[in-house]
Amino acid sequence: MIPISILRENPDRAKKSLESKGASIDLGALLKLDQEHRSAITDLDILRAEKNKVSEKIAVLKRKGENAETDIQSMRKVGDSINVAESSLNALKEKLNAQLIEIPNFPDGTVPVGDDPSQNSVVREWGEKPDPKKNYLSHLDIGKNLNLFDMERGSKISGSGFPLYMNDGARLERALINFMLDHHTEFTEVFPPFLTQSSAPLTCGQLPKFSEDMYSTEDGNLWLIPTAEVPLTNIHQDEILDEDLLPKNYKAYSACFRREAGSYGKDTRGLLRVHQFNKVELVKFVTPETSYDELESLTLQAESVLQALGLHYRVVELCTGDLSFAAAKCYDIEIWTPGEGRWLEVSSCSNFESFQARRGNIRYRRISDNKVDYVHTLNGSGVATPRLMVALLETFQTENGTVFIPEALQSYMGKGVIG
Repeated sequence: MIPISILRENPDRAKKSLESKGASIDLGALLKLDQEHRSAITDLDILRAEKNKVSEKIAVLKRKGENAETDIQSMRKVGDSINVAESSLNALKEKLNAQLIEIPNFPDGTVPVGDDPSQNSVVREWGEKPDPKKNYLSHLDIGKNLNLFDMERGSKISGSGFPLYMNDGARLERALINFMLDHHTEFTEVFPPFLTQSSAPLTCGQLPKFSEDMYSTEDGNLWLIPTAEVPLTNIHQDEILDEDLLPKNYKAYSACFRREAGSYGKDTRGLLRVHQFNKVELVKFVTPETSYDELESLTLQAESVLQALGLHYRVVELCTGDLSFAAAKCYDIEIWTPGEGRWLEVSSCSNFESFQARRGNIRYRRISDNKVDYVHTLNGSGVATPRLMVALLETFQTENGTVFIPEALQSYMGKGVIG
C-alpha cells in the first residue's frame, strides 16, 4: 500500500508514477478526502479535549460539594457530539482506505517507461536455440503420442483448463517439482495451505483488484491460492523480525488456481494456459538497502533451474505499463519452445519494496538504532511446471518419437528416455 503521506507530499510524482503504470486514479478527489479525514480527526480531538475539561470541572465541583448538574448536562451533549464525530470519522477512514487499497505500487526509477509488453527489453539470453530447420512436434502431439496427459478426460472431470497427467507425464511432473525443491538449497522449505483467509491475498495485492481471477468459497472467507507467494508472504503477517535474521528465504511447492478470466482470445491449447497448475515459489524478506541486489540474486536463482535442464531462455525487464499491480520492478524469464515457435514466460521475479509489507504489517527492528521499519518483500517462480514441461518435451524430442530426459532429472525419473 502506498502511504497517503507520499501522495499528499508529492502529488506530481505520484501522478507520474501512476500514469506510467496505466492506472486511472483521481488524486485530486483522494487528497480532498484525505483533508476531510484529517479535519475530522482535529474536530474529534477538540471535542474530546472539551469533554476532559468539563469532566475535571465536575470532579472539582463534586469534591467541594457544589451542584454540578449543569456541567453534567453539558458533558452529555459533548459526549453525543463525540459519538456522531466518531461515526463520521470511521466512515471517512473506511472510504479513504478503500481508495488507497486500489492504488498500485510505484515503479522503481530504473524501470523503463512503456505502455505494453512490446516496450519490454531483453536483458540477456542463455543457451542455444534449437535447430530452426528441424521439424518439431508440439507438446500436444507429443503428449498424445506418448500418453503423457489427457486434456479431454481432465475436462470431463473438472472442465476445460484442468490437465490430467498420465503415466510418464505424471511422473515427469512430480520429478520436476522434487528436482526444483532440492535445487533451491538456500531456501527454507515450507508446505503451505492452499486455502487462505482474505487478508493473505489482500497483503500480496491480489485482492480486491483481481478477485475475478481467483476461486473462493461461497461466503468469500477463504480463497484458493493463485501462487504459493500468498501463504509464504503472510507467514510473518503482523510480526516484527530482528534484522540479524534477515534475509529470510522460503520455498514452497503448491498447486495454483486461476480462473484466467481475461484469457478470452488468448491461446489456451494444452498446457499453455490452465486453471490449475503446479509451481515451486521463492519468497524473500529483506532489508530495504539490499532489496535490489536480492532481486538480481533471486532472478539468477530462477535461471539456474533452466540452466541445469539445458533449456534456452531469455530474461526480460518489464516496462512500467507491463508491471503487475504490486511490483516496483520485475524480470520475466521466458523459455523458447521450438514446437510452438515462440517464447513462453515461466517465471516472474519481482521486488515489491515495502508495498506488501505495509498491507500485511510485516516489519523488522534495525540493529543500528533499534527502530522499527517495513521489510521489503520479493518473490519469483522457481519455476512453474506447465510451460516448463512444454519446453522440455518440444526441445528434447527425438526423431524416433521419444523424449530425452536431461541428466539433472534422470535420477528423479528413474530413466533417461520417455517412450
